[in-house]
Amino acid sequence: MVDSAYTTLEKGHPIGIYLEEKNVIHNLINELIETDPEIEYQKFYNIFNNLSTIEKRFVRKENQFFPYLEKHNWNGPSKGMWSFHDTLREQIRLLRADLENKNIEKVKNNLEYLLEGIYRLLNVEETVLFPNALELLEEKDWIEMRKGEDEIGWMLATKPSNYPENQYIHPSEDFTQRNMDFTSSDASHYDEGFMTVEQVNLLFRTLPLDLTYVDENDKVIFYNRGEERVFPRSAGIIGREVKFCHPPKSVDTVLKILEEFKKGAKNEASFWINYKERLIYIRYFAVRDNDKNYKGVIEMSQDITDIKKIEGEQRLLNWN
Repeated sequence: MVDSAYTTLEKGHPIGIYLEEKNVIHNLINELIETDPEIEYQKFYNIFNNLSTIEKRFVRKENQFFPYLEKHNWNGPSKGMWSFHDTLREQIRLLRADLENKNIEKVKNNLEYLLEGIYRLLNVEETVLFPNALELLEEKDWIEMRKGEDEIGWMLATKPSNYPENQYIHPSEDFTQRNMDFTSSDASHYDEGFMTVEQVNLLFRTLPLDLTYVDENDKVIFYNRGEERVFPRSAGIIGREVKFCHPPKSVDTVLKILEEFKKGAKNEASFWINYKERLIYIRYFAVRDNDKNYKGVIEMSQDITDIKKIEGEQRLLNWN
């Protein structure tokens, strides 16, 4: 049951949606507890998969909720709660592995720790995070936040109402002006040739890469909207400090890269990781002007699983 303190929230308010999800989470946990994985393995596995969509809740908070708190100088959730999300992610990963290996005894033993962590998180959200955010954030913050949530999704069976309920702005018509460290221009003359703004957007959208541009002030100013995303992104990261756009465990590495780029000691850094059974190649490139002045960094992520399998040559078109 939603706490009475939140019943005055208008339909579609981000906090109201989180509370709706809380009820879904409680129902799934109750089903999970009542299902014996040894007797009803497939049913248990299906419920566990549904509960695992709590990842959408984590990503929404990290990419949409926390940035607005940071704008009002509340950075605690971006650090502490994000770390707690990562702990739960790891517990879900380990539990899934035990479940798929049908190590039922370990599943039963470790499930208790996962559920305890989820209950603890929900309690901190409802007693600390949400009430303080409602006092801190302004109405325009909630409206902007809700717009960006569509790109990430929810645990709910159906899409929640817009906020305000009667307001809908298509992403292509979202021209919200935010305070940035630069002035924008519609100039369409590039080093080699000309392109309209629409063509540039289409180019970035078509590239089979995730691109993120962080400016010289360490703020995210751009990411492309490719159809095959490697990692989730949403409009909430625009204007956000890059140190708050990575899990706490990797922040030190990112800051080290930026430090070396700014000093001119390095121009590129590369990593590759296994993510959701795919091989992901992550590269950072220093951006410099004609005078070698540091102008930011491009982060590029690419799924190279299939590329890595290429052998020999293919000179003919093969669309079969």
